[in-house]
Amino acid sequence: MPTHKPLHLEKLIRVPNVHGYDVAPDGKTAAVVWDKSGQLEIYLLPVSGKGRPKKITSGPESKVAPRFSPDGARLVFAQDYGGDENFDLFLYDLRARTTRNLTPDTPDTLNPDVSWSPDGARLAFTSNREGLFATYILEIESGAARRVTHHAYTDYGAEWSPDGKYLAVVANTRGQTHNTFIVDLTSGAARAIANAAGPIDALYPRWSPDGQRLAFSSFEPGLYSLFTFHLETGELKQETKATHEAFTPNWSPAGRQLTFTWNEDGNERVGVKNLRTNKVRYVSFPEGAHSQPRFSPDGRNVFFIYNGPRHPPDVWSLSLASGRKRQITRSLPKTYRPGDFVSPKVARWESEGLTISGLLYLPKGFRPSAKAKPPAVLYIHGGPTWQYKNEWYVTAQALVSAGYVVLCPNYRGSTGYGRAFQEANRFDLGGADMRDVITGAHWLVEQGYADTKRLAITGGSYGGYLTMTALTRHPRVFAAGSALVPYLNWFTEHENEREDLKYWDLENFGDPVKEAERYREYSPIYFMENILAPVQMIAGANDSRCPASETEQAAAVLKDLDVPYEIIIYPDEGHGFRKIENRVDAYVKRVEFLKKHLAKRKT
Repeated sequence: MPTHKPLHLEKLIRVPNVHGYDVAPDGKTAAVVWDKSGQLEIYLLPVSGKGRPKKITSGPESKVAPRFSPDGARLVFAQDYGGDENFDLFLYDLRARTTRNLTPDTPDTLNPDVSWSPDGARLAFTSNREGLFATYILEIESGAARRVTHHAYTDYGAEWSPDGKYLAVVANTRGQTHNTFIVDLTSGAARAIANAAGPIDALYPRWSPDGQRLAFSSFEPGLYSLFTFHLETGELKQETKATHEAFTPNWSPAGRQLTFTWNEDGNERVGVKNLRTNKVRYVSFPEGAHSQPRFSPDGRNVFFIYNGPRHPPDVWSLSLASGRKRQITRSLPKTYRPGDFVSPKVARWESEGLTISGLLYLPKGFRPSAKAKPPAVLYIHGGPTWQYKNEWYVTAQALVSAGYVVLCPNYRGSTGYGRAFQEANRFDLGGADMRDVITGAHWLVEQGYADTKRLAITGGSYGGYLTMTALTRHPRVFAAGSALVPYLNWFTEHENEREDLKYWDLENFGDPVKEAERYREYSPIYFMENILAPVQMIAGANDSRCPASETEQAAAVLKDLDVPYEIIIYPDEGHGFRKIENRVDAYVKRVEFLKKHLAKRKT
């Protein structure tokens, strides 16, 4: 094992990915965030798929979140510097082919997802420039910005109504609940989407074309479901059944249909609901995840990003009349075929009376054996409110092609399985979720999928935190661990991280003064002497989410311990690595580190 030539990780990392897109109002052109050059840049290309992509940005920094103006003549996008997430907003004139920085030298964190006013004169955005994240309106010509929300919550985004009178503003209010506030831009008054009992959970709001209704996702039924809300009558209507989670609604141009995503155990399909007949049709590939669905301006097609275990993310379109799918961007080089990759299966195991699921990657031709058990890697997702979906994970593919078993657990706290499961680790972050990971490791061994002496663990962000928690709390389970952009000290993490994350901590983990005992008990930095396995930590110097100082704290302790360790900090990166050479260096070194310490059976 393996019975075939392992995939080359560096080449896989260099396979382009589409990270986002927008479609022009005339429906002819798409603006795509694509790393074809190794750098996140904005490309323009015809949605027909005919014609060469045209790169309209350049320079050493990443560009994200393109959005066409209502008249299609301009495009706004965001760019940060060294991954610091202090985005500047740039305006590209498609006729003059000129670019202007609307917010030069932004000193604060600015959410790159902005919304145009219907007249194209202003932009709505969220920023922490006055402390907690709030919503602002930017006058494009003058550059002046004014704040429009003043509540005690942290805003995540805003969408302008078609008549220009309102903003639908999403804010994290309590715990993991989000409310959508309808802000009257004339009076400044704000009201939350509510039922008779009061404000309800409401996320991803989108205005109907006539501005009379909002579609959104809500946790109210226990699973994220789609709802519509009528502004004048206050009528709330549930549009999807609460059997699987439905997200990201978008309206058809005539307001008669909604498109959305439908999540079934990490396979995420596109749904289209006819609001007159209440019939829903689903469109999908055999496996994988669809995201960012939206109708074409003429209502005849639905655009979306599709990616799966055998396909990197690309933009596609679907004809609603014929059902024909058409690929608009092409990222997978012709040197690869879908059969080169492994599709995972859904694994399930019991943990403290709950059923935990995850994605299990098995080498081609592998059969469980009592004798020759392979090494295995537990690949831990971040968030923690996130989910491993059946997507394009090059590190997992490289490992499994080299004969390793890979398990990606969706532990308590993950999305995709309802509100109770998502909130099951509140005030127990690093406790219940960590135990789900450990039982997953034991399950691998019990099922004959892994050698108990050759288990490793890796993850990024909150997954990096859980990696370090595993190595300090369960030191004899793993033979090696690699943590990317982790944190280890709840006190210093809370003190140094961004404002919206501080707010989330208070709502989901408690106050560091009042809950000091919990903060200490759940911080791996205080238990580093327990580590027995070799450990690697990789960070970005400009990280505003999990500051590099967290990794530096660990390095200061590790140097006095009798365990092999490796520390890597990239001076020009933030939370997650956008520069291709840094990504290659980090991800290759991670795999090499794990392979090195799993190469021989530990005794």
